[in-house]
Amino acid sequence: MCFEAFVASYRMKKPIKVGAIIRSHAIITFGLLCTTFGWGAFLIPSHVTGGGISGVAAVIYFATGFPAGITYLILNSSLILLSMKVVSVEFGLKSVYGVIVFSLLLSLIQHFIPEPLVSDTFMATVVGGILSGIGSGIVFSQGSSSGGTDLIAMMITRRRNISPGRLIMMMDVFIISSSFLILQSLEKMIYGYCMMVISGYVIDFVLSGNKQSYQLFIFSEKYEEVAESIHAHIVQRGMTLVDAQGWYSKKPTKMILIIVRKYEVTAVFRAIKEVDPNAFISMGNVMGVYGKGFDTMKVK
Repeated sequence: MCFEAFVASYRMKKPIKVGAIIRSHAIITFGLLCTTFGWGAFLIPSHVTGGGISGVAAVIYFATGFPAGITYLILNSSLILLSMKVVSVEFGLKSVYGVIVFSLLLSLIQHFIPEPLVSDTFMATVVGGILSGIGSGIVFSQGSSSGGTDLIAMMITRRRNISPGRLIMMMDVFIISSSFLILQSLEKMIYGYCMMVISGYVIDFVLSGNKQSYQLFIFSEKYEEVAESIHAHIVQRGMTLVDAQGWYSKKPTKMILIIVRKYEVTAVFRAIKEVDPNAFISMGNVMGVYGKGFDTMKVK
């Protein structure tokens, strides 16, 4: 290849945004700090065995004394290689970073906080589950993972419309149930289930909080002006006019149907109020919206 062709091909490549990479890894690190703090300062010191590879590593440690950190790295290595093939090499590399930082932070927290920060085991389970869920959700939002069942969930949700939190919950049920054979403690197993439910719910809340969608039916005599006002406030959302007729008045009219994200609802109400403060509005939460401007269907 001649020099001019080499320069031309180099210029065509997408430039690497160093600032965006640093910001993404800073967010990932913060998420990992939340997760490891939940495990290291609340769950592990209270002898609560949760799910995931961390839970598996803890159970193996209790049974054999083999270091949990080494077990964690060994089990994750094969999953990371598989994720590079199924998801992407970039995702796998981010997961490597997550696994290493997770192991390092957990070791540091366990060293400096050998005792649980709260004496009540149930409170430790609740706080640890919340922190773990927040951290995992933050890491997920950046397209990365701290390894373990997070990796499996990301690979499956890449192909299917399944909640990541629900997937992790199903795998954790099996792991926590298996831990009873070694720990022989029904109490610890129940605490593990509590942690699993809390963490799974928080993960879904963090991931889909801003993606939550609402369906609005708007009835107004000034439907044309209302539609124009909404369009002016939220350009990227389309609307549908539906023929309607009042049962009492028998008067034909139009009903506006619009689906928006949670963070757009306030703008819609503001737009309606500017034109017709007396408009009748019905708003409902929808489970999923797929298509332009929303989510993509993931089916084979």
